[in-house]
Amino acid sequence: MFGTIPAREQRDLLFAWLAISLAFMLIFIRGNQLRPEIIIFYFILALLTVGVGFLVHEMAHKYMAIHYGYWAEFVKDSTMLTVAIAIAALTGFVFAAPGATMIYGQSLSTRENGIISVVGPVSNLILFALFALLAFVALRFGNWILLTIATVGMQVNGMLAAFNMLPIGNLDGKKVLSWNPVVFGVVIILSFAAVYVAVGRLLF
Repeated sequence: MFGTIPAREQRDLLFAWLAISLAFMLIFIRGNQLRPEIIIFYFILALLTVGVGFLVHEMAHKYMAIHYGYWAEFVKDSTMLTVAIAIAALTGFVFAAPGATMIYGQSLSTRENGIISVVGPVSNLILFALFALLAFVALRFGNWILLTIATVGMQVNGMLAAFNMLPIGNLDGKKVLSWNPVVFGVVIILSFAAVYVAVGRLLF
């Protein structure tokens, strides 16, 4: 798998993963005592939840594009990553546009573009389910650290799926809707259901 990720793309992915995790860590530590162990814990938490959700989402796009015979690479947006960290530090809110998976080759068909797009949010829904399973295990054994990781993982991946399925701009949802409204409807409903389960009624 890693043989199809060039060195430049590996650097971009690593940079974006660390930057996104740093931005969310700044959110997580707000209101906490800034002790080294707390900062380290929340940075690792962000790496394992937000960071993994981002990586899996982008790699899902990449490898589905490769499946259809195209070449695809993730390209980071350094400016937007810097802005995300600054906004998180100053306001306690994260708006992250880390970059995009660029697809090279002849023009994609509407079907190909829709499928390549939908696998990103679907990958986040799969991660949501895995984190939900982890939460069940953590509750059963009373492990609060695993429960914290699982809960944040569920919230983050539910939100990533729901946000990316919005049918606006250059988000995945618009391409999926153009390809297949039924698939769009199913995935966006599941995505917002995941947010509802993970975040709770207070969001609404």
